Amino acid sequence: MGGIMAENREQLHDLRKKGHEAGIQGSSKMTAGELRGALRDTKRGKSPEQAKKKAKKGR
Repeated sequence: MGGIMAENREQLHDLRKKGHEAGIQGSSKMTAGELRGALRDTKRGKSPEQAKKKAKKGR
């Protein structure tokens, strides 16, 4: 069980790092789902601010 938790923690860390690199402010306070959505939107051309706002709204 500890391996799964460590894997999830590592995935979240990687998502937060990618969020930071993409310019998404406050990515350390976002959930994994919110980060995935925001990163997807930045890849589609939205600004980091728009992507974060949409992700925090719940899509």
